Amino acid sequence: MPEILFGTADNEIPPRARAGYLKARDGRRLRYAVFAAGGRPRKGTVVILQGRNESIEKYFETIGDLSVQGLGTAIMDWRGQGGSDRLIRDPERGYVDSFRDYVGDLDRFFEEIVLPDCPGPFYILAHSTGALVALMAAPDLVNRVRRMVLTSPLLSLEGLPVSMLTVQRLATFLYSIGLGSMYLGGGPRSAGKTAFATNTLTSDFRRYTRNTGIYLRHPELGLGGPTVTWILAACRAIARVTDPDFMARIQIPTLLIAAGADEVVSTPAIEEYAMALKSGSLLTIDGARHELLQEADVYREQFLAAFDAFVPGTDVL
Repeated sequence: MPEILFGTADNEIPPRARAGYLKARDGRRLRYAVFAAGGRPRKGTVVILQGRNESIEKYFETIGDLSVQGLGTAIMDWRGQGGSDRLIRDPERGYVDSFRDYVGDLDRFFEEIVLPDCPGPFYILAHSTGALVALMAAPDLVNRVRRMVLTSPLLSLEGLPVSMLTVQRLATFLYSIGLGSMYLGGGPRSAGKTAFATNTLTSDFRRYTRNTGIYLRHPELGLGGPTVTWILAACRAIARVTDPDFMARIQIPTLLIAAGADEVVSTPAIEEYAMALKSGSLLTIDGARHELLQEADVYREQFLAAFDAFVPGTDVL
């Protein structure tokens, strides 16, 4: 049987793993993995929702942390990235027709893998793009998920010279003239190593080196920048989850964790959203960069403490 998960000396596959491929409703293959908890008592299962251009392997360390606390994990590569099927001819272009497709794949993951095979209660831990998907899906997850923890959710991009509405209008225009597969806000992936000093994702050299090493060893898991269609889909998803009527439908208790030095998504937008969300609470980790789960220990441990306090796992199995 071909290898499904890829471990290395500095990023070993966590124990008690089961991996495979799930077929989405449109026939796309989605790579997934489930990891049983090692610690006792068992407290349920955390469903991890990745950011854009991430893969299961990037979360091995976090999966290990949760396992020690008695929490199993279930994780899936979004369509169009990681080890899941690509959607257009060029496999490096970040593409999705609509974030509703991500929501549909998450629903399928719950139906086919999580609910039948994983012990409850269930929690969501989502990062960036995955956090936006979690918010979109939240009204339909109320009877499945007890709590959600969202790190650096994509609610607005940081450092733009124009508004998100202008970005959406530009993407709409480019899409309308047949340029939906064109890169927008990025380009092809670098063939070699990228300098740590230029990265905006983490201040931790070891974790940065480990994560970039995943894609150097297995380039088929990586992506370049997003396409026009992906950006347009993201803008539409943001507009949906920030609509007050939609926000009123989100009933799952949700902790939003913002990175104080985020250069990818807007921390003020996250803070404003958390204050407006009736079921929401907020933690901003000062000094941290965008990828809180990949950050230096001084920041990452603050996240782990907040997660442990918010996800107590009171139903012991």
